[in-house]
Amino acid sequence: MAAVRKLQKCVVSPTGKHSASVIFLHGSGDTGQGLRAWVRDVIVPDLAFTHIKVIYPTAPARPYTPMRGALSTVWFDRHKISRDCPEHLESIDAMCSTLGSIIQDEVNAGIPKHRIIIGGFSMGGAMALHLGCRYHPDVAGVFALSSFLNKDSAAFKAPEEHLRSGHSLPELFQCHGTNDDLVLHQWGEDTSVLLRKTGMTTTFHSFSGLYHQLSQPEMELLKSWILSKLPPTTST
Repeated sequence: MAAVRKLQKCVVSPTGKHSASVIFLHGSGDTGQGLRAWVRDVIVPDLAFTHIKVIYPTAPARPYTPMRGALSTVWFDRHKISRDCPEHLESIDAMCSTLGSIIQDEVNAGIPKHRIIIGGFSMGGAMALHLGCRYHPDVAGVFALSSFLNKDSAAFKAPEEHLRSGHSLPELFQCHGTNDDLVLHQWGEDTSVLLRKTGMTTTFHSFSGLYHQLSQPEMELLKSWILSKLPPTTST
């Protein structure tokens, strides 16, 4: 079997003892460093913690069909940017395996999966949903900012199977701008409703007038949610 490809990543280390991790996935065409710089520009003070490591991986360049096959740093391919078409499941599953190695690296470093959150912006949020709903339901939570899943997504089927098997599901935190003209607000809201129907606990926050972008109020809300799911551990 071919070795799992190692991704480049930008890491913001905790200022104190490392006891939890967040994996934050960028949108299509961006990089981990690009997203990290954007986050730093948007939220003051930074999305940094005393006990949580924040990891920003970079997707490898691959041909991207919505760009007529041009190379782009995307987590998976799409037939088009629409909820009404099949998913490109082969590329999604391959990347789930690659990103799973980052989760495993954290586990190997002593961070249990219930102390790990996976999330992302736009395509990164969709990727995080596939990871959390299908492959790693034992993580502490998943966040998706300005993101959506296709109507027939495999991620909608997996949570019910996990529940039938007696497994827990991660909590989902979503944010979306009402003026988003690339990933429509309705697409994000529909994704939240369908995942809630599968048994997931979901919260969906709308930001009036926000386009396909990050904002300080959104990032402050995300930071508070992360801390609620990954509080500092008390030493005995």
